[in-house]
Amino acid sequence: MRIRAAVLEEFGSPLQVQEVDLAEPKAGEVLVRLAACGVCHTDLYTASGADPSGYAPTVLGHEGAGRVETVGEGVSSVRPGDHVLTLFSPQCRECEHCRDERTNLCLAIREQQNKGFLPDGTTRLSRAGEPIRHFMGTSTFAEYAVLPEIALAKISPEAPSTEACVFACGLSTGIGAALNTAKVRSGATCAVFGTGLVGLGAVAGCRLAGAERIIAVDLSTERLELAGGQGATDVLTAGPTTVDEILELTDGLGADYTFEATGSVDVMRQAVEAARMGWGLATVCGVAGKGETLDVVPRYLITGRRVAGSSFGGVKGRDQVPELVDRWLAGELDVAPLISHTMSLDGVNAAFELMEEQDGIRSVIEFH
Repeated sequence: MRIRAAVLEEFGSPLQVQEVDLAEPKAGEVLVRLAACGVCHTDLYTASGADPSGYAPTVLGHEGAGRVETVGEGVSSVRPGDHVLTLFSPQCRECEHCRDERTNLCLAIREQQNKGFLPDGTTRLSRAGEPIRHFMGTSTFAEYAVLPEIALAKISPEAPSTEACVFACGLSTGIGAALNTAKVRSGATCAVFGTGLVGLGAVAGCRLAGAERIIAVDLSTERLELAGGQGATDVLTAGPTTVDEILELTDGLGADYTFEATGSVDVMRQAVEAARMGWGLATVCGVAGKGETLDVVPRYLITGRRVAGSSFGGVKGRDQVPELVDRWLAGELDVAPLISHTMSLDGVNAAFELMEEQDGIRSVIEFH
């Protein structure tokens, strides 16, 4: 079938919205008609050429919501008409990692997915007979996408796609970092560095976990106001004295849990230094630039602080994303304020510009 899609032709250049060919799903695959797709920083990161594992041409996009159109042979967990979210972090439920509660990093299709291929080592996207690679196994900057069955989370049909799509990446990443990776304890003090979508998700996750105090840190007063709406009890304007300010707010002890959601290695260091001596846990959610390293004074670790990394918030997508969506529908999460702009697929480059200007939290592409 012919579809419209936003193609990354070369790094550092605007995406080109054009017609491409999409083949039917093979065994174990599903054709999804997209209804909405969030524009995530990871898409911009790859488009810029900063991602050392990036490739082109490819159709970007990974924060998608839509409906199942058709299914390939052997698909049993979804059927036509089901409402689904796309999962760049799949869940086969069978590999060693899927069977272990300690990680969500499924091993089943990882090697081919990282190369831009579907599990059989080929693509369903092409143009004039030449293959176009899939981005993060999803490629949702398009009217339709073919994905592995294990890369789809079936969600409630009551969930509006324009808001639900953010659970496919950013919001779940932040919430999961608090609930799954850090396992925030009730009554704890938390500090969240960066209040974009992931950071706001972390604030919400800390609230859901029963944290008593949640300190939000950002350069933007508008974002800090949104953090208050998600459960932050204190807000700080980011700067070189942030660690000292957090120590002052916590009687010189530091926060039980800190979360970094900026991608800045300097902020990652602050998150470590603001964690409490004895048991403080700093969870890193942001993606640093190519070749950057985290510089931590060993004394901070020797005195009991720990550092954890969190990919997709430790969320096992097929099982846990629907649960998070249900919590939203039950009124435990407020998603509407996080959707700042909506546009058609033709506005995808404008969405990137808004992100670079830090205008709003999340731009969402709506398909009609």
